[in-house]
Amino acid sequence: MSATASRQRHDWSIDEINALFALPFNDLLLRAQQTHRAHFEPNAVQVSTLLSIKTGACPEDCKYCPQSGHYNTELEKEKLMEVEKVVSQAREARDAGASRFCMGAAWKSPRERDMPAVEEMVRQVKALGLETCMTLGSVSGEQAGRLAEAGLDYYNHNLDTSPEYYGEIITTRTFDERLETLDHVRGAGMKVCTGGILGMGESERDRSALLQQLASLDPHPESVPINMLVKVPGTPLENVDDLDPLEFVRAIAVARIMMPQSHVRLSAGRENMSESTQALAFMAGANSIFYGDRLLTTDNPEASRDRRLFQKLGLYPETRDADCRSASDNAEAARLARQLHVNRANQLAVDASA
Repeated sequence: MSATASRQRHDWSIDEINALFALPFNDLLLRAQQTHRAHFEPNAVQVSTLLSIKTGACPEDCKYCPQSGHYNTELEKEKLMEVEKVVSQAREARDAGASRFCMGAAWKSPRERDMPAVEEMVRQVKALGLETCMTLGSVSGEQAGRLAEAGLDYYNHNLDTSPEYYGEIITTRTFDERLETLDHVRGAGMKVCTGGILGMGESERDRSALLQQLASLDPHPESVPINMLVKVPGTPLENVDDLDPLEFVRAIAVARIMMPQSHVRLSAGRENMSESTQALAFMAGANSIFYGDRLLTTDNPEASRDRRLFQKLGLYPETRDADCRSASDNAEAARLARQLHVNRANQLAVDASA
């Protein structure tokens, strides 16, 4: 594959993106897989664990979110977790094979009184040898600087959908405000994690426009979570029509082609995806997942299911970016691979006897 074909671009037109989506499915996946292999180990998957450190009563009105205080989803509200409990769960995630620990709080933005505890969470989780990520809502330049100084590696703040469709999903925060937070994150020297949610009733053009916005960021986001809507009773989107899984896979492939050096995360919605759909998503260039049975407040495949899926597909956890691995990094990767990639013959024997 030529360097030109896989270089970073920030000037994709809607027509170009629509043309990618319109490619024959096999042609699109081939191009995405070629792009993926030009920049990443083909069978390595970055593994993250996500913990809700403050749950519910969010003042935002995001129509997909069970944590919004605007909707009755029977979600039990919880205060900010104690630092020790967060660190304990981070340790468990590390021991289960995660390389990144993500912490999410249902806030419009962090309050000053909560910042010291949040910063201490970052410091102590970082001390466990894990990469750290947080999503706390909007952050100012000063708050982003404090998080970076505490050692935060990634900050997540999703764009959710296209600028044109955004007002149909959220009215309490503007699209430009989201971009402003990403500017603060980048300005503080942290890595950017931002993506969107598909299946919220958006059009095909909206999916193209979302990816256009993400690819216009310079540099591209280091992590791009692509979520399938999890329909939660009590939210305005609980009865929206399902998105065809193949259309979701197409979006993964187009994201991979447009942002060749980003980790594209197969994120929320995996609980309802077949193994075949997930396998196609990995073929299309997804190389990051959340690992564990919860994503903030929604279900995620159990760790044992992911281990079996990794085993079937010959996948293994990534521990570092491929271009900066040392011998010790490779040894750690091998250890995690043994942990997740259990002996197939033994597993088949267990399944056969069950």
